[in-house]
Amino acid sequence: MSRRVVRQSKFRHVFGQAAKADQAYEDIRVSKVTWDSSFCAVNPKFLAIIVEAGGGGAFIVLPLAKTGRVDKNYPLVTGHTAPVLDIDWCPHNDNVIASASDDTTIMVWQIPDYTPMRNITEPIITLEGHSKRVGILSWHPTARNVLLSAGGDNVIIIWNVGTGEVLLSLDDMHPDVIHSVCWNSNGSLLATTCKDKTLRVIDPRKGQVVANNFEEPVALQEMDTSNGVLLPFYDPDSSIVYLCGKGDSSIRYFEITDEPPFVHYLNTFSSKEPQRGMGFMPKRGLDVSKCEIARFYKLHERKCEPIIMTVPRKSDLFQDDLYPDTPGPEPALEADEWLSGQDAEPVLISLRDGYVPPKHRELRVTKRNILDVRPPSGPRRSQSASDAPLSQQHTLETLLEEIKALRERVQAQEQRITALENMLCELVDGTD
Repeated sequence: MSRRVVRQSKFRHVFGQAAKADQAYEDIRVSKVTWDSSFCAVNPKFLAIIVEAGGGGAFIVLPLAKTGRVDKNYPLVTGHTAPVLDIDWCPHNDNVIASASDDTTIMVWQIPDYTPMRNITEPIITLEGHSKRVGILSWHPTARNVLLSAGGDNVIIIWNVGTGEVLLSLDDMHPDVIHSVCWNSNGSLLATTCKDKTLRVIDPRKGQVVANNFEEPVALQEMDTSNGVLLPFYDPDSSIVYLCGKGDSSIRYFEITDEPPFVHYLNTFSSKEPQRGMGFMPKRGLDVSKCEIARFYKLHERKCEPIIMTVPRKSDLFQDDLYPDTPGPEPALEADEWLSGQDAEPVLISLRDGYVPPKHRELRVTKRNILDVRPPSGPRRSQSASDAPLSQQHTLETLLEEIKALRERVQAQEQRITALENMLCELVDGTD
């Protein structure tokens, strides 16, 4: 009689478990916009969720520890004039998040470590370049301040957020709507899916499609899921891919190996209510003392519920095999280095002693202004009617200098207001 051989894997018994009720985030009006993004973004400091908002688009940002019922007057991040369609935290600064909107713009925001007293309405920078809605955002995994956006105009734009400049515009590669975009681990290539049912691998700096012939899959997995879009999340440290169906109530997960059949089904986490969206915590935000290898943030209609994936282990010691060194918050390259052709793998950190997020780091934007370039000076001539344009140029430069000085004064006052608000929060906390 033949015996069935069970494949050996340390992830064979991974199980999912919803957090206790008091660890959820209640009374959040999750956006009802029918869009295919995850509507939720999370990092080791904050949870961000796209919410319903009258007169424009908004999202809410909560400190991870602020569980329970969320006050209906809790400040929002508002500024878009149409619904927010996607949000993404910067991998190199836990206080910086980008938002994309139906209003064709991308906004980049600085989130303070303290709870603001009122809505955050002023982005660090607004990026304008798309002609239709912007529905996809993705930060470069290793280069500082490099952000990708894709819109309904079938165009991918790669920005330097630190200067507000367009680094690259890929506008002739997709004949139809772009459904998803993903960087590889060092940010040298992109993979995209499109409404034309073609998957493309693109070298963005060469502006070339380097592969899109995927007629024969290495593995085919049939999914008995609803018609909703699948949100895939991949953990390279464990080689596990998690598939969350939007509108479904399950998370299916598979281990990927180098040998046939390549894809191995592990298990399915099921719950009663369907998910409206899903956030996926970076590895450095997990609790290594509990053998937690993944954490999801599942959006319901009015709440967000953490779901924890755990490998059952009896030992209390750090499990080296579960936690190889993982990407940390430091970039490996500057934006111009990447644009010039350099590549670098992520800067890795150890999770042996857990991860403590660094304190608030400010993103500074230095816009390069073409008006700052002075015309070449020629030989001096006597003033005449023909010199009127030069006089106008001088007046324009004077006005620009005054505007610059006023802007600096406003920024200084805003910083002072922020500092006073911070002091007020500390005083209030001290009297509680």
